Amino acid sequence: MSEKKLLEEMNQVKLAIELIELGARLQVLESEVTLNRGRLVRLYKEVRGESPPKGLLPFSTDWFMTWMPNVHSSLFYSIYRRLHEDQGLERMTAFTKAYRLYNEHIESTSGEQVLGLTRAWTLLRFFESNMFQLSTCTSCQLEFVNHALTPDDDYVCGICNPPSRAGKPGPAKKKSQAKSKLAKETKSH
Repeated sequence: MSEKKLLEEMNQVKLAIELIELGARLQVLESEVTLNRGRLVRLYKEVRGESPPKGLLPFSTDWFMTWMPNVHSSLFYSIYRRLHEDQGLERMTAFTKAYRLYNEHIESTSGEQVLGLTRAWTLLRFFESNMFQLSTCTSCQLEFVNHALTPDDDYVCGICNPPSRAGKPGPAKKKSQAKSKLAKETKSH
């Protein structure tokens, strides 16, 4: 094997390991890495200590349009664009760095990670397939993920105009809050 081929294979192994560590599914690896499926499965088992999960990847543009996923997807994609377009990083290098930066931001703000690696990769593929566009909010002037070819002259983002249920606790949290309140009341009596 020539030195060039060996170096390329080492780079592919390194990329596969990085993607696995970040949470990539086998289908993502097969699309982005030139190693054969058997090798990818062995690598996955070695890195994660378990077999890769089975099942189809999510394939719905609608998920990205819901309130919180849209905010997180827009944040991730803006980071990716800066790295890929403005700094000229290669596509997958920009992708992995953007995903790490997204996770660092979530951790530093004690937020909840909404965008898993597979969804982030799917988002990137949707943009590359011209299924999405960025729309600029007329209120805050920031760009947000939107369906392609959607008229957006009067677009207002979900941050400037959140849905009525945004930020309200879901049924599990309400139940937990009710139990906590009941426990406090019981102790005080």
